[in-house]
Amino acid sequence: MSSAANRSTPSPATDRSTRVVIVGAGPIGIELAVALQRAGIAFEMFDAGSIGQTISWWAPQTRWFSSNERIAIAGVPLQTVDQTKATREQYLNYLRSVVTQFGLRIHTHTPVLDIQRGEDTMTVITGGQQVRQRWRCREVVLAIGGTDFPRKLEIPGEDLPHVDGYLRETHRYFGRRVLIIGGRNSAIEAALRLHHAGAQVSISYRGEELPVDGIKYWLLPEMLGLLKAGRIGNHLGTVPVEITPQSVKLRSINDDSAPLRDVPADDVLSLIGYEQEKSLFRAAGVELVDTSQRPTHDPVTMQTNIPGIYVAGTAVAGTQNSKYKTFLENCHDHVDRIVAHLSGTAPESVDPEYMKQVAAQPES
Repeated sequence: MSSAANRSTPSPATDRSTRVVIVGAGPIGIELAVALQRAGIAFEMFDAGSIGQTISWWAPQTRWFSSNERIAIAGVPLQTVDQTKATREQYLNYLRSVVTQFGLRIHTHTPVLDIQRGEDTMTVITGGQQVRQRWRCREVVLAIGGTDFPRKLEIPGEDLPHVDGYLRETHRYFGRRVLIIGGRNSAIEAALRLHHAGAQVSISYRGEELPVDGIKYWLLPEMLGLLKAGRIGNHLGTVPVEITPQSVKLRSINDDSAPLRDVPADDVLSLIGYEQEKSLFRAAGVELVDTSQRPTHDPVTMQTNIPGIYVAGTAVAGTQNSKYKTFLENCHDHVDRIVAHLSGTAPESVDPEYMKQVAAQPES
């Protein structure tokens, strides 16, 4: 058989076993792994990418909206040199240090392909095209997050190479005309960062005014000032209807008879939100409900409608709309609830004062 044929044929799946399989090596997945280790519960952990994969695609030097104490995990303090909110790089370094400190073994770049239910056990199939394994387990925790891929505009031209759903290294936009589509935190932060990096920035948002309640207080005044001064192009009250290699055609939301605005753009950033990948929920038979297609679960135990399958972290909210209500800082108690249910003990209560503060003034 030729080497090419060998490369195209996956190796047979091998069988291994553990008690719990954690899918997702983000902050909550890692925090859960530490808690299971402390409780003496055997587990294996898998992620299709690196640890903190979602955070890793943030633009360099992006800062968290949440304070450090709210995004710290597993009882390990998160410190920054200047006491400011952690950057992408600082937080990824922090996650690596937590994994190292507790000696966690994580199967990175190992996607979970399927979850098969049996009478008493489940089989989780992992691996890529070449090497696959079958892990028999009693419980599966889906800590897969909710921002797997950018939401589509559903207009002609959105698949052109200069259209992106992510802000990249800001230096690459220097001197270029950038149209940002969106009007909440991600879009506003991108507009400000690119403006300061020397890009010619414009913004299109369907509202006639920016949503004051949807933008962080430290971002809004500067953005409003730059729009008023004309230093950032103002296309509020418009929606894109077509993207071409040279420009974006915008339609007024209030006057269908008005001619389309043709805004020149070398780069287009569509920052209108993200969708959750739901294939594992469906493969496992988890019921998905309402417009967000969130997984049904018992809020006391975090167990879904399928016995033995749990959900943790922002994955509980499905695909969130523009007003995110579930984020890392209010998901820490998921870990305690799951571990308590698996071990048959009462969950440790998260500091009620902390939860009161998060509910009163969420920072994410």
